Amino acid sequence: MQKKWVIPDIHGCLRSLKALVEDLVVPVAGDQIFFLGDYVDRGPDSKGVIDYVMELQHNGLEVKTLKGNHEDFFLKAWDEDRRSEKVLFFKKPNRSKAQWLIHGGKETLESFGTSDLSAIPLHYMEWMRQLEMFIETDNFLLVHAGLNFEIEDPFADSFAMLWAKDYKINPSKIGNRRLIHGHVPVSLDFIDITINNPSNPYIDLDNGCYMAGRPGYGNLLALELGSMTLKVQPNIDMD
Repeated sequence: MQKKWVIPDIHGCLRSLKALVEDLVVPVAGDQIFFLGDYVDRGPDSKGVIDYVMELQHNGLEVKTLKGNHEDFFLKAWDEDRRSEKVLFFKKPNRSKAQWLIHGGKETLESFGTSDLSAIPLHYMEWMRQLEMFIETDNFLLVHAGLNFEIEDPFADSFAMLWAKDYKINPSKIGNRRLIHGHVPVSLDFIDITINNPSNPYIDLDNGCYMAGRPGYGNLLALELGSMTLKVQPNIDMD
């Protein structure tokens, strides 16, 4: 029977991701894996995470990938860097890059072995640019952060899909599906409660994988949508 797995924010934790997928999820042909975004920043191997997800996409598995706010940050920094190259005689300060570096971009550049955005191979930027904004299944709506339920069409606000934190869900606007998202780290106990309460309109799957050592946090998770089975992989990248 086909399984559908949802994996939230990875943040450069390649070893934890490989352990989760290969030891706990163990996908077979026909299974689906949905990634909720934030592949990069903070952890030690953002490049390796993207390479691994690309590898899964080319190995016969059905892999769907959402964009997170950290990919958005990365792309804005890269785009601003490209625009500034066109200015004659001097290069303007890249404000987007300065902000991105504070929020984990430094570790991402280190994983590519450079401090220069122009040295990032183009196919990584193209891969991030084509990431989806949301995924619908029969019973669930998957998005990185959330939706703007204050407007008539929540899907018209792409910024909210990447960055929203505080919002009240209106299930009627998403076909009475449950919303599954990442973006905001919450405790493992809280995640268990939301998964096991079908009347709860949302499930936040982000346990802050990069928060190794913080009680109740620091795990990378995978939720199987058919059985609502939760797999928990402790962080092994930031011991």
